[in-house]
Amino acid sequence: MRASRTVRIEILYGMRDMLPMSLAAATYGLAFGLLASQSGFNNFQTISMSVLVFGGSSQLVAMDQLVLGVGPAAAIIAGAALNMRILLITASMESVMRDRSWWHIGLGTFLATDASVALMQTAKSRLMTDSYWYFFGGGASLYLVWIVVTTIGTFLSSGVPDPELIGLDFAIIAIFVAILPGMWRGYVDVFPWFIALGTVIFFGVWLSEYASWGLIVGAIFGAMAAGLKND
Repeated sequence: MRASRTVRIEILYGMRDMLPMSLAAATYGLAFGLLASQSGFNNFQTISMSVLVFGGSSQLVAMDQLVLGVGPAAAIIAGAALNMRILLITASMESVMRDRSWWHIGLGTFLATDASVALMQTAKSRLMTDSYWYFFGGGASLYLVWIVVTTIGTFLSSGVPDPELIGLDFAIIAIFVAILPGMWRGYVDVFPWFIALGTVIFFGVWLSEYASWGLIVGAIFGAMAAGLKND
């Protein structure tokens, strides 16, 4: 009985501490639902993509590829490449997953997001860095919010002629920029970030028809630059 009560309390703590990130994701998810519907996705496709992928920015990149007509394989590759950062996030949560069953590990990995990085900082102050249920509560609540707001955005799309008119297109960029400070480790990041940014700008200006692929190539070049510095 005491164990189940502890689990419940840790889940509730995770949900509460994830609340600020959930509110930010709500704006992001609403924008995705609107943009996906107005890009030709039907309600089922939009909602099921959020349920199965739960990838945020990778969903937008994959959607962009599908709208361009390059095919599902290219869309999957583009979305997966952008989500490669999740490998680092889950690796940093090794202590949380240690000695857990395979389905606990699978579920925890699925629920890991950029917001998990911020949640890890809060977990330190609560002395819950090894609490699986704390991170589960945070991840699950964010997942539910993402599905709900995506669904709302999908059904509201007919009433919003253009997301740009109310600034929802900018909200996606703003949220992405907001998470960057949490990833910044100091001057050691300047060189790889500069290489990645330069690559993306190059694609956007001189290879605009392949602009979305600039994100993938930029990530690869940035990682290579970090590797050359033995970082």
